[in-house]
Amino acid sequence: MRERLGTRQPLDARELVALDRAHVWHPYGPMPGRTDPLVVESASGVRLRLAEAAYGQRELVDGMSSWWSAIHGYNHPVLNEAARGQLDRMSHVMFGGLTHEPAVRLATRLVEITPEPLRHVFLCDSGSVAVEVAVKMCLQYWRSVGRPAKQRLLTWRGGYHGDTWQPMSVCDPEGGMHGLWSGVLPRQIFADAPPGTFEEYDASYADRLRELIGRHADELAAVIVEPVVQGAGGMRFHSPEYLRVLREACDAHGVLLVLDEIATGFGRTGRLFAAEHAGVSPDVLCLGKALTGGYLTMAATLCTSRVADGISRGEVPVLAHGPTFMANPLASAVACASLDLLLGQDWAQEVKRLEAGLRDGLAEAASLPGVRDVRVLGAIGVVQLDHPVDMAAATEAAVREGVWLRPFRDLVYTMPPYVTGDEDLERIARAVRAAAAAG
Repeated sequence: MRERLGTRQPLDARELVALDRAHVWHPYGPMPGRTDPLVVESASGVRLRLAEAAYGQRELVDGMSSWWSAIHGYNHPVLNEAARGQLDRMSHVMFGGLTHEPAVRLATRLVEITPEPLRHVFLCDSGSVAVEVAVKMCLQYWRSVGRPAKQRLLTWRGGYHGDTWQPMSVCDPEGGMHGLWSGVLPRQIFADAPPGTFEEYDASYADRLRELIGRHADELAAVIVEPVVQGAGGMRFHSPEYLRVLREACDAHGVLLVLDEIATGFGRTGRLFAAEHAGVSPDVLCLGKALTGGYLTMAATLCTSRVADGISRGEVPVLAHGPTFMANPLASAVACASLDLLLGQDWAQEVKRLEAGLRDGLAEAASLPGVRDVRVLGAIGVVQLDHPVDMAAATEAAVREGVWLRPFRDLVYTMPPYVTGDEDLERIARAVRAAAAAG
């Protein structure tokens, strides 16, 4: 096999799986892996083509948008052309002391479509890094304006903001994935998880948020939350009214507000940005995932002029952060094309269509044994169990229905590409029901 690798001859699925098990460390998995991954040989539209049939299926409808990023599906001609055109010019150039049209166009476009008064864009590599940059901005802002004691963050439980250091510190410290690092991570301040649903507002909870922010204002650099939808921390929805409460309390007590829209940005909840449900704008905004339509890794951290000017007037008047592949021209060009593709169509109507289809298709899951809740918002459908999901059984059940899902914790959920047709949406809903029943 070593000789075949050297000649770049194609490897069959069994050889790939064997090499994968020997050398490749998958996300949130042991090394070596305990289950064999499915081998994808190509993807087009909303379908993944497998190198070898699994449970009788050679093609799977992707119900995950590749972890919520491939909103236009796969192998899209517009995005392909953007990538090819940029490859002919340059795939990368350092961003220190240089600039280029794709990055300038992308930053300008993001400023145009995000809420006022966000004005400045730091392009980086991934969603987790975008949150790292956001935290660094906030800490450096207060240090620059003479308030160095303001260095803690406040968030609510049930959140997830990434797997690097500062983002881990504001993920749920008990029910989240990073409990291993308690006692080592910076100690942040946690409110209770927002109660209720998208439609429900609890005034007493809002009062507790206000009180907590006021009590810790002298040490708080920022409040950071995922607006409206808490993603990998539990796929929970909450009232947009709490965002207004946070905005007002932060303004009243001199605290910055950071909104992490890495999962919710670019239409997933039915608004272009989830904060629009509340009509609020943050001081710092984190974007990622769907930014390039799932083609390349890229994220962005936007801030107001107040934050940028404060840092620029400080003892160290620069934001000391510079990823090697910052503002990668190839990713920037594809991101520009993805935004044009999204905004050049009636994306809101498509998301509304997906929402209606998911509501209809998942409704009967509520009567399945072991199901605690079924909820839908925008192009997000969630079935929550009353027990941890049996990952292997649930995945097999979905694949037998011809759908790729990735359940976790007590959740079987879907966030399909916006281009998913009605028949494929019905298939996805059927697979979610089957996975919930099996898991």
